[in-house]
Amino acid sequence: MAENYYGLTDTGRVRGNNEDTFVAQSTAGHRLILAGVIDGVGGYNGGEVAAAIAREEVIKELGNLQDDIIVGMINAIRQASKKIYQRRQQEKELDSMACVTTLAVADVENNQFYYAHVGDTRLYLLRDGSLVKISKDHSFVGFLEDSGRLSESAAMSHPKRNEINKALGFDTLIETDDEYIETGKSPFLPGDVLLLCSDGLTDMVDKNTMTDILTQNGSLEDKAQKLIAAANNNGGHDNITVVLVQNSKVAQRAEATMPATAIKKKDTLVDSTSMAKPVEVNKHETTQPVNAPAKKGNGVLVLLSILCLAFLASTVWFYLKAQEPSQAAQPVVPVATAPEKNADEIRLQNAIDKATGKELVLADTAFKQPIIITDSLKINKDTLYIIGNITIKCDSSYKGPALVIAANCKSTGLEGLKFEGFTTAVQSANTFVSLKNVQFVNCTNGIQKAYPFIINKLITVDLPVMHYRADTLATSTAKPNGTK
Repeated sequence: MAENYYGLTDTGRVRGNNEDTFVAQSTAGHRLILAGVIDGVGGYNGGEVAAAIAREEVIKELGNLQDDIIVGMINAIRQASKKIYQRRQQEKELDSMACVTTLAVADVENNQFYYAHVGDTRLYLLRDGSLVKISKDHSFVGFLEDSGRLSESAAMSHPKRNEINKALGFDTLIETDDEYIETGKSPFLPGDVLLLCSDGLTDMVDKNTMTDILTQNGSLEDKAQKLIAAANNNGGHDNITVVLVQNSKVAQRAEATMPATAIKKKDTLVDSTSMAKPVEVNKHETTQPVNAPAKKGNGVLVLLSILCLAFLASTVWFYLKAQEPSQAAQPVVPVATAPEKNADEIRLQNAIDKATGKELVLADTAFKQPIIITDSLKINKDTLYIIGNITIKCDSSYKGPALVIAANCKSTGLEGLKFEGFTTAVQSANTFVSLKNVQFVNCTNGIQKAYPFIINKLITVDLPVMHYRADTLATSTAKPNGTK
């Protein structure tokens, strides 16, 4: 294979067959590099079949890539998922097959790479001796690890580490849900290396060991073989697949140059960059003319004239002012201003506003202290699930709700949050709200829902009765009488 990309797969020490496969080739007239790792799911035959179907569709769709790269990868993954799903319906023995995949397209010429990802295969970027995980694992254990709730070593040994919640061929949701496929792009600088791999590597080899191998001298082939050997030496419990892509261009280093400045020395200007011959300064051009002092008698006369005019002007001004009717002084009424929002409050609102997916994980390290609320936090997302072990506390002068969920929101979820001291913790406009491990401390209302009705119209409706119990974990909260 070419020197700047290489792929390798191995059955491992335990499995009898290999359900993994990969893609490593040039595309778009050799301008781009197409790399991919595919891990089959579904038994002895099913996994291999699903992976083979996916590889065929990826090469067919991206083998001569011309249009938008990310759109092309999305189409390839969707087409592969559709073919796998159709094959499952046709053959009963394959009705549980599926696969996961990570694809990358490297544009070495323009120092850029693009990726698309579904499942728990992974994409890493090695830069300046540091290995960074780019993709997110679409699994419960992967979510815990990516959010910092589970260490790498704990995730590697977790009994549910292989349970995934997204795959190609599972269902048709991949064709309609724009967030089902994770995509992105990033700079791919000279010297950078992309690592695409199956979980057969990451379940057996930690990131530090992978970094040590990738930063050693040697070809991509040598490094791929060492990564697979490390996984096998640690047990080789699964199939192992590795694809490496390198930006082999030499990094451009700019030469430091002295800035062009003029150095003055004894009335001589010297150009520090060209070191040209000294340029003599024309002293006659730079010398400013000196004005002769005015005669003393003339100066005194001018000063007396100015003083007389000033005295006359002030006399006239005071006379006119005395003729105006006196007006009573108007009292100054202080204007009440809302308390200024604190930094944590602003940061939390910004995190909610800028959330791009359906989940927002609030790191414990970012909000170590209770967040004091002086104005309601607004949620205006179609679907948003907020997760975080944080406390939201009411400012002593604030009387409004902590969270206000807009009427256009379809679904909002809260997990692990603690509300303290609010008259109403959450105000919702009749939208679906789910709670998990949420605590209300000294809150009069947990959730207050508003039901807008048409004025002057007869209405017949059954409203749900919701129950609230203070200072407990809740799944649905409101006042006992089901108030709005």
